[in-house]
Amino acid sequence: MAVALENQRGSPFFQASGRDVDEEEEDGTAAVLLSVLVQRGQLGLCFYDSEDSSLHYMVDAPDNHELHLLSRVIQEVRPHVILTSAKQERCLTQYLQQLGSDPQYKPEVVTYPYVDFGLEVGKQRLLSAYLPFLPACVSEMDKMSYLSSCITFDSPLMLRAVGALLKCLDRRRVGVELEDITVGVPILQFRAYTLQGVVYIDRDTFSVLQIFKSDLHPSVYKLQSGEKEGLSLYGILNRCRSKFGSKLLRQWFLRPTQDLAVLHRRQEVIRFFTSPRNSDVLNTLQASLRNIRNIPGLLRRMTLSNTKVTDWQSLYKTVYSAVCIRDSVRHLPGSIELFREISEKLSDDLHYIAALINRVVDFNASLEENCFTVKPNVDPAIDEKKRRMIGLSDFLTDVARRELEHLDSRISSCCVIYIPLIGFLLSVPRLPSMVEKEDFEMEGLEFMFLSEERLHYRSQRTRELDSLLGDLHCDIRDMETAVMTQLQNAVLERSTSLYQVLDLTAELDCLMAMSSASQEYCYTSPKLGRHRKISITQGRHPLLELCSPVFVANSFQSSESKGRIKIITGPNSSGKSIFLKQVGLIVFMALIGSDVPAKEAEVGLVDGIFTRMQSRESVSVGLSTFMIDLNQMALALNSSTGNSLVLIDEFGKGTNTVDGLSLLAASVSFWLKKSLVDVPHILLATNFHSLMQLGLLPTTGMLSFLTLETAMDRDELVFLYQLKEGICQSSYAANIATLAGLPTSLVQRAVEVSEYYRTGKPIKRIDKASSDEQAKRCQSVVEKFLSLELEDKDVDLQGFMKDELLPSAGELLNRS
Repeated sequence: MAVALENQRGSPFFQASGRDVDEEEEDGTAAVLLSVLVQRGQLGLCFYDSEDSSLHYMVDAPDNHELHLLSRVIQEVRPHVILTSAKQERCLTQYLQQLGSDPQYKPEVVTYPYVDFGLEVGKQRLLSAYLPFLPACVSEMDKMSYLSSCITFDSPLMLRAVGALLKCLDRRRVGVELEDITVGVPILQFRAYTLQGVVYIDRDTFSVLQIFKSDLHPSVYKLQSGEKEGLSLYGILNRCRSKFGSKLLRQWFLRPTQDLAVLHRRQEVIRFFTSPRNSDVLNTLQASLRNIRNIPGLLRRMTLSNTKVTDWQSLYKTVYSAVCIRDSVRHLPGSIELFREISEKLSDDLHYIAALINRVVDFNASLEENCFTVKPNVDPAIDEKKRRMIGLSDFLTDVARRELEHLDSRISSCCVIYIPLIGFLLSVPRLPSMVEKEDFEMEGLEFMFLSEERLHYRSQRTRELDSLLGDLHCDIRDMETAVMTQLQNAVLERSTSLYQVLDLTAELDCLMAMSSASQEYCYTSPKLGRHRKISITQGRHPLLELCSPVFVANSFQSSESKGRIKIITGPNSSGKSIFLKQVGLIVFMALIGSDVPAKEAEVGLVDGIFTRMQSRESVSVGLSTFMIDLNQMALALNSSTGNSLVLIDEFGKGTNTVDGLSLLAASVSFWLKKSLVDVPHILLATNFHSLMQLGLLPTTGMLSFLTLETAMDRDELVFLYQLKEGICQSSYAANIATLAGLPTSLVQRAVEVSEYYRTGKPIKRIDKASSDEQAKRCQSVVEKFLSLELEDKDVDLQGFMKDELLPSAGELLNRS
């Protein structure tokens, strides 16, 4: 593995053996440069491929202490250069060191100063990047708008890694070594990177489907830092008994898989525990899982010799519970893969560790003394010294009585005490005549110190005690510490078995949690296969059914050859959005191995779930709501495949009606023009009825129309929430407005204007006088004017104009 620390000019201070990027380019092979940051359990990375001048990014994702996710990425991408910060977490340092020990693959590792990985620095470098497909005169705001449609700005670690990567590309001039210095390294396209076999789901989809939802903690003591899981899919399925089980379940949710072997492995365990006859085994195992503690943290503290008494207690409970779990699982069917692995991999080392800790550690004494204490009969030398300590009190009383005989007659009492690290001392009361330090001197005694009106001396006899008994307390502590070190070494030698405990029990915990939820909510196991169809019979929304006393189940069918694009119309509040989310959640649950809320379900291997359903604001990138909607739609149009699921709700409503309708029709036509195998499963809910009425879409078997049933009870609209084929002819907006409590007069006027607009008639305004009234008023003024005798000198023409014309004009002006 080549290691380099680059200075500000780009030349390495030190570089070991390994192929440079320039050498790769000369050989005609593409160079791949990967930039990575790890911080607080989160992983952010991106990489540049010089073969097609593309920048690939991966949204920030959690990773464990061993960096398994990063390892998978590097195994797939095989970068020639790995770029990271000089200020990095220890786990990344250890991983890169281990990576260098592989003789088959030795990438060059480059470290840049931490300042080069700044967030704002990364955004500015991205804005300054050379993008040949954009005109040179494009403004910074327009460039930011375009970039926001290409790369997510919601992953800070990834953006920081992008900034450092762009600096590395400019320094090394990858692919443009022979060009003029003014020519930058081109980026021709941005691509979202997803691990092979992992289903792509972006942050907007997680949010709109309520897969995760964080709420502020209700406790006043946790308002600043505390968060709790709100009403979400993760919240209702997470019934894990251990912390690491919950952590693993979250990782499953963040990375749904297409691996049928993994999904079937999970399904068989869930199917076993959902059987009522296995409920006792489920409860027994879950009780044992409560005692599984943070094994990596315990072992880390052992390597640093920083183990506390509570750590030994936690380790003993963990190992003992793991042995109980193994023994219980050995009575379960060996045909289930997870049970077989637990039975085989949880070895007898665990029993040895538990027995050793139980034989050596005296937990009661350790808690009382707040330090590691060894049980009796472990070390004879320790036992002997402890016996001396126990009998020391009576012995010292006898010594003090003998010492008193040789002291000044004015001293009525004395005692011999033992102080760790100092030794044995003679303690006598301070006499009234002892004022100055010179008064403390006594023949045959060495004054040590004054404390609480008692004088402490060292005598010949106490010196003999020091030589005879030594520093008992410290000796015992040192000997017990040596025993603890031996015990730690014995545990660390078997650390592999302990890590297997964590991995297997966490997986078991997750699957039992999902089986408990499946049993309570009456879920069913879906059929999974390598095909392109989705079939759901009487599906239910897993969250809404918990909040609503009555829920109407609906079915969904999307075959490989027809009905791939479904356009759903219906009144507002009829359940269109709920149905879209319901299908998305059922497919998601199937792809994490869970049972689903349906009577029956068959799901093909979906490679991504894309949504345009929720308009989220984003002040950080300065984009309008409609622009963000367009970005979400662009991601679905550009990234979806024939195995993807696309959910679109009311796209186009954020702009002019004609423009929004045109964009929606063009998007649907874009998918319809693709070949059959490239058309994804699409559910589109809209109130643009003109989409069908104006014939904006071609007639094809790939397109089907659905609506949600309603009924009219006199003038009241009743929602039946039942899906059926067809097109809704009205949005029933006036009825919905009445249900929402809008004033009746307002709703009636809205209906009147809508009817005028629909029939093409001019809309009569109610805030101006009608033309008939104006004509009558004008006629009255004219008649009065004609009745005037203008030749008569007494006619007050100015008064007439003031009384008749000016009030009429003023009234007309006020009404206009």
